[in-house]
Parts: sequence; C-alpha cells; structure tokens
Amino acid sequence: MADANKIVLAYSGGLDTSAILKWLQETYSAEVVTFTADLGQGDDLEPARAKAEALGVKEIYIEDLREEFVRDFVFPMFRANTIYEGEYLLGTAIARPLIVKKLIEIAAKTGSDAIAHGATGKGNDQVRFELGAYALNPDIKVIAPWREWDLNSREALLAFCEQHKIPVDYKRQGQKSPYSMDANLLHISYEGDILEDPAIEPEDDMWLWSCAPEAAPDEPSYLELAFKAGDVVAINGQAMSAAEILTYLNKTGGENGIGRVDIVENRYVGMKARGCYETPGGTILLKAHRAVESLTLDRELAHLKDELMPRYASLIYNGYWWSPERKALQALIDESQTFVNGLVRLKLYKGNVTVVGRESADSSLYDGNIATFEDDAGAYDQTDAAGFIKLNALRLKIAAKKGRKF
Repeated sequence: MADANKIVLAYSGGLDTSAILKWLQETYSAEVVTFTADLGQGDDLEPARAKAEALGVKEIYIEDLREEFVRDFVFPMFRANTIYEGEYLLGTAIARPLIVKKLIEIAAKTGSDAIAHGATGKGNDQVRFELGAYALNPDIKVIAPWREWDLNSREALLAFCEQHKIPVDYKRQGQKSPYSMDANLLHISYEGDILEDPAIEPEDDMWLWSCAPEAAPDEPSYLELAFKAGDVVAINGQAMSAAEILTYLNKTGGENGIGRVDIVENRYVGMKARGCYETPGGTILLKAHRAVESLTLDRELAHLKDELMPRYASLIYNGYWWSPERKALQALIDESQTFVNGLVRLKLYKGNVTVVGRESADSSLYDGNIATFEDDAGAYDQTDAAGFIKLNALRLKIAAKKGRKF
C-alpha cells in the first residue's frame, strides 16, 4: 500500500465511490479531492457535491466534459470506423482516457500525489485508468480500493456506509437496478445479474435508451448527415456541435429501435464477459461514415484503414489511448480524412440503418462516365482488362502446370 498525502478520487456519488471516499480518508489519513465528470450520462450531479461536502471534502470538481468527450475522443475514434470484435462500439473504453486526463490535471492543480478509482480487479477499467495515469504522469500514485480492501460485496459496502452514516440512494431491497451500468453520450452498458448467464435473454424493461425494433414506428425516419474531414458537422442542413450531433442521433436512433447489441467479449485481463449495450447514435455514425468514405476515399487507403482498425480498436479497448502507437495511428487516420467530405442520406426503420444516398460535390472519386453500363464514350477501354488478367493469372498458371492443386 503506497503512502499518499492528498488523493484525487474519480467520484460519482454512488454507493461504491461514497464508500471509497470514506475508506480513503480512514486508511490513508489523507485529504481527498473529488472529481465528477459530466459525460452526458443524464444524471443530476449536484447530489454528488452535497455528499462530498457532507464527508468533509473541501475541494470538489464537477466538470461538463460532453463537448470535449465527443469532439476529441468519440469523433477521432469514429474516423477509423472503430469497432471491437465486430460488434462493440467502445462506449465505456473511450471515456476512460478523458477521465484520467482530468484526474491528472486536477492532481497537478491541487498538489495531490495520488489518484484513486472505483474499478474492480476483474475488469478492464482498472487497466485503462492506470495505464493512462502513468503515461500522463509517471510519478503519480494510483490507489485501487477494490484490490486492497475487504469490502467485497454489496452487503459489506452497505454495512460500511451505515456504520459511517454515509447516505446511499437505495435500500437493501427493491430500489436498485440489478445491473452494473455505465452511461455517457456514446452509450449505456449493462452487466451483471441475469446477464451473467449468456443463454438468458435480457428483460425488455432493461433497455433505457431505445424501444424494441418491433415497437418502433411503422413509418421510417430520414436523416441527412453532412461530413467535413471525416466528422459530422450538420444534420438535415442544421449545423451543430459535436455533442449536439450525438445527442440528436441518440434520440432519433433510440426512437427507431437502433443500437442494441448483446455480446460476449474478451476482456484484456483474460476472461470472457457478457454485456449488453445501447449505442444508437454511434450505430448511425458508423454506417454514415463508411458511406461517405466509400465515395471519397482511395481504394488502397480505405483497405489499409480496414486492416489497421482492429489493432486501433484493441488499443482503445485495452487502455492504450495515451500510447505512442495510438498517436501514430491517429495521425495516419486523420490524414486519410482530408477529403472525406459530403452528404449521406439514411433511412431509419425498426432497428435498421440503411444508406439511401451519398454525394460529394468536390471530393467524390466516383466517375459515372467510367462506371456506367451504357456507352462510356471511350472513357474506359475494356480491352485493357485482358492484359491485366493475364499478368495476375501468371503465377496461378505456373503453379497449376507444376501440379499444385489448391
């Protein structure tokens, strides 16, 4: 257990971090600074301030990070069409580097020599927080109470809070969601309880952001997204900020039953875990971004991006946002987006996102005169294809003549 004189705690005001706050004060005899991030989770954060004050905290930081989160973390990730293991849009993972960045900044501002988080010893978040912290401040001390204390159950936490007269928002029975949830402007996640059996279907009332696809409206919704350098800058002709865009897409997507996934993923610490996610806005963004790239991105550059994307996704999932390799990949990705400009029209209908049109006046590489099935007026000489095919078939013909069968 490392010594600490002053500790910045990532604090939500919930059961876990309220217990952690008191535990840190007792165990380390240290002053604790709290930091609460507004990432668009939709909660009233002022109760967290009141709880921290009641526990004797003198320095309390509550910051609205919604715009920075989408502009500097979500949008750069979507420029790469990032998706982990084919389904997960990394809603939890992409929030962690911003939180840890702010923890380190507040530690420097307040003269704190340590930070603390509420991630458990079984999950990915402990890795994400701590790799990021050490990358940004190699001398910082990191305290992870779940790896140190003996309060290893909900009942033990409640008893601790009762002993220390720490108010909690729910009682022992009946007033608590059975799921472990994480929410921000990109997604909301659900883990635990019946979801720990991968064979059991989630309950209908678990989902908070989206209606069931079969309950969605019988008439489709249409959207037009305008892209500039790979980022959405307007919806249906109206310019919006990054956070406003994602908020709008979440609402519209949720109303049309879009964005639900139920997956078993491979955690970085080695175990498999089942999680359910709602990412309506992100699902729309991914579909639209690939559509505008299909029109404007060079073939080999597009294929290179697709080859690199799984590595980039793993870097984010595993906590390496603040690594040199992620930074280098980001530079390549951002350079690739220079000409990713244009409009994409989408139809949202009962859980589906369908591209129904795309155009780019200045950046399109699509040439209808060449691609046409009609008379192309000499734009493309079809006889050139014969030599192209012969050269590419040469190695196959040689191998076949040597008796090699595939």
